[in-house]
Amino acid sequence: MYTIGIDIGSVATKVAIFDGKDIIATDITPTGWSPKDSASLLINKVLESSKISKEEVKSITATGYGRVSLPFATKKVTEITSHAKGAHFIDSSIRTIIDIGGQDSKVIKIDNNGNVVDFLMNDKCAAGTGRFLQVMSQILETDISDLSTLASEAEPENINSMCTVFAESEVVSLIASGKSKESIAAGLLNSVAKKTYALVSKVKVEDKVFFSGGVSKNYLLRKFLSERLNIDINSSDKSQFLGAIGACIIGYEM
Repeated sequence: MYTIGIDIGSVATKVAIFDGKDIIATDITPTGWSPKDSASLLINKVLESSKISKEEVKSITATGYGRVSLPFATKKVTEITSHAKGAHFIDSSIRTIIDIGGQDSKVIKIDNNGNVVDFLMNDKCAAGTGRFLQVMSQILETDISDLSTLASEAEPENINSMCTVFAESEVVSLIASGKSKESIAAGLLNSVAKKTYALVSKVKVEDKVFFSGGVSKNYLLRKFLSERLNIDINSSDKSQFLGAIGACIIGYEM
């Protein structure tokens, strides 16, 4: 039997399938206007590509902000719980999780059994999140996935405002004054690292630190944050799927 974890975020919906031993499939799609429809289509897609019938699925565990919209979910769990479980499955030595998603960021501390010890969450403002970087990327006329490459050799410009609206004006002013796109991109990533550091520093960080969420794919941001914390920050190709992975593990343990 298989279990499915579905993580419905504000920007992207992620799915993972667990066979009792390994994560055998993952996939992702934009959440769009209907989390329920996006989740249903994604689950059907990954089942078909994995050649798994619905009858072989023991449970579907939902997490993320859109979990409440899934009437077909067997169980619903918070992002905090699912991320903790997912991190522990990926690497049992992880003790601190830094997650930056589409519209929120959080830091989670876990023990050696993957239980949540403490957490802090910033969900009141999109500053320092994927949405912030997406808006700024549009101003710079570059793809958000290319920000690290663009900024890798540049000296960061000082960007003071973390409010998306005010930062947008600041970036436009920097462009008008002749500052390079590369240095502005570096400044934006550095400002997100600064914002994240302010959140993370409120919790006593313990090694090993793991970076999750879609923004974790940005290697230069990870570098800036690592330098501020003075600690190595780890990531993996499954970082964006951490919540979905944790959810399907939880479903298997029910």
